[in-house]
Amino acid sequence: MHNYALPTLSYTQNDQATVIAAGSWQVRALADPAQPGVMEKISATLRGVRKVDETHWNLSQIEALDYIGAQLLWNAWGKKRPARLTLAPQHETFFQRLEQTGTLQVKKVPQHRWYTLSAYLQFKMRMVDHVLGFITLIGQLVMDLGRFLRLPQRGPWKEISANTFHTGYQALGITALVGFLIGVVLSYLSAQQLHQFGGDIFLVNILGMSVIRELGPLLAAILVAGRSGSSITAQLGVMRVTEELDAMLVMGLPHGYRLIMPKVIALAISMPLLVVWTDAMALLGGMVAANAELGLSFKYFLRELPDAVPLANYWIGLGKGVVFGSLIALVACHFGLRIKPNTESLGAGTTISVVTAITVVILADAVFAIVFSGVGF
Repeated sequence: MHNYALPTLSYTQNDQATVIAAGSWQVRALADPAQPGVMEKISATLRGVRKVDETHWNLSQIEALDYIGAQLLWNAWGKKRPARLTLAPQHETFFQRLEQTGTLQVKKVPQHRWYTLSAYLQFKMRMVDHVLGFITLIGQLVMDLGRFLRLPQRGPWKEISANTFHTGYQALGITALVGFLIGVVLSYLSAQQLHQFGGDIFLVNILGMSVIRELGPLLAAILVAGRSGSSITAQLGVMRVTEELDAMLVMGLPHGYRLIMPKVIALAISMPLLVVWTDAMALLGGMVAANAELGLSFKYFLRELPDAVPLANYWIGLGKGVVFGSLIALVACHFGLRIKPNTESLGAGTTISVVTAITVVILADAVFAIVFSGVGF
């Protein structure tokens, strides 16, 4: 048995329209399964009130009230207090809270369009900030390299060795697989076109020049940017989230000398070696495809390759490896140090780091193509 009075609502339309509410207007009484239909009757009566403002609402006989019952009446009033209302003093708080809530307005988020002046200025300021930060990072790297050359016996050799292992040795598998497949595809497509014009022997020239001078360094750099660059950014970002970077500064361990410089040196060492490895795998895939498509023997391919590709192209490819590796490490460290101590910034920073590193590598490759346009042909 319940120990509360059932909610009631009466509506009379004599000389003065009056609504009288009594009983318990709490959720347990309004939705009591032992008394089905109570809520439906009350709702139907509330909907039948014609003129809310001209009706006298007498709620003084309500024994108990909660926010569910108050909200039910509030909605029937059109979310505003009626002009003629009789209310028990202890129930005044419920409707005051509803009035205050009704006046709150959610602030609309301004929609910034990309072509507005403010959006353009914000984008420009962010770009300037990134450029200045990147230049500062390069300057700090130069100072750290000078310190390292003056006192090499006190340098971070363990960090350099560990980063060389992670960014170089552990990347051999993926670079070999992708390089071999690219060589197969490039050789197969080129062989089909050359065979139509009787230029089968020129496949060695096309494959050798394209792989050693352009595709090998660029392919290795893109793979390393996606693999090692993201790893570096995530590592520095996690150190920011866990406050390890702040702890290093408190202990007097500079970030540049212990974190950034070893990663740049490691990638500058491992990238040329990965370029040679990727070139070898791509040429091996090209030889396999050339033998299957045109019948060129491996011996012929290896004998003609040194004459088809001048030695300068090998040095250009190695130089690209050094530059690409250094740029990837700098970009990854730049965005890693800018990650804020939250997980959302960590994910966004890693993504933009990889995209920026790949873009910078392609821009640097375009500069190499322009500067060395007359070399190696």
